[in-house]
Amino acid sequence: MQPVRLLLIGAGVIGRTHIDRIGRDPHLALAGIAEPSAAGKALAEQLGVPWAASHLELLERTQAQGAIVATPNASHVGMAIDCLERGVAALVEKPVADTVAEALALVQAQQRTGVPVLVGHHRRHNPINSRARSIVQDGRLGRVVTANVMCTVLKPDAYFDAAWRRQPGGGPVLINLIHEIDMLRFLCGEITEVQALSSNAVRGFAVEDTAAAVLRFASGALGTVVLSDAAASPWCWDFCAAEQDQYPRQDVQSHFIAGTHGSLSLPDLAQWNYRGERSWHAEMTLEKTFVHKADAYSRQLQHFAAVIEGREAPLCSAVDGLRTLQATLAVAEAARSGQAVSCTLPG
Repeated sequence: MQPVRLLLIGAGVIGRTHIDRIGRDPHLALAGIAEPSAAGKALAEQLGVPWAASHLELLERTQAQGAIVATPNASHVGMAIDCLERGVAALVEKPVADTVAEALALVQAQQRTGVPVLVGHHRRHNPINSRARSIVQDGRLGRVVTANVMCTVLKPDAYFDAAWRRQPGGGPVLINLIHEIDMLRFLCGEITEVQALSSNAVRGFAVEDTAAAVLRFASGALGTVVLSDAAASPWCWDFCAAEQDQYPRQDVQSHFIAGTHGSLSLPDLAQWNYRGERSWHAEMTLEKTFVHKADAYSRQLQHFAAVIEGREAPLCSAVDGLRTLQATLAVAEAARSGQAVSCTLPG
């Protein structure tokens, strides 16, 4: 079987992560690198693959079956549509776009061309979340009542040397929250309404350093997300799930889902339930589920190859990317306005 040929568009940090994972998998091959920088050209020469400053040139020159769009957010949709119109499947890094309107344009292009799109919300490919989703969907928690997420970290002062990180749009709501929103949608279903508050009390920058959101799900369940980049805290998925080596591993939990018949914490997959009388006066039983550790980025690329070959449907479709983006932007709008914001799709 010939390896699936993937073109990389954008050779920044996340692009290089994809290159690394492609190189580990004999069923995948790097078809080329589209990156206008000298560093991108040097990387392509080092790897012995075609290079061009323009993604359009490489789409014409190579026989790529899929393309990974890992460029700045504002260019995601245009480049992805260029791929779809040439019959090349697209893995679009998150966020799928900067605006709901742009994301909707990608959804429409995908529907028009019939060429698949996978949005790079990599946490969906973590075996922990795969198992958690099964636990919830199999009804082992009963009806989900609440979901609670902590994402509280301390970013160092040097992080804010870049001026854009001190301005609106550079804070944890638009940088970090989208991961939590997509994970909650994956596990608990659609978000229909949000309310939120934000604060810049710690650093005093024009952008928030802390925010709290209340979410309403289509099922009637409620959720909360508390996030901050100014808190000395271990309660963050990046720390406790050990997905990325640059973060220290902390033996704590960050996500909690409670239902009418049981509760679940993540990433340890601990389930609490009643074996007898269901009452707060009765003792609860703890059951733990263990899964084999696997790299989420590698699993995502393996899934992308299966999508390209028609063996699987996208685990995170263009519509999923749109809905996650919409709910995230709704939190930002709710924090600005002080009003509840609906997450109904346009049209």
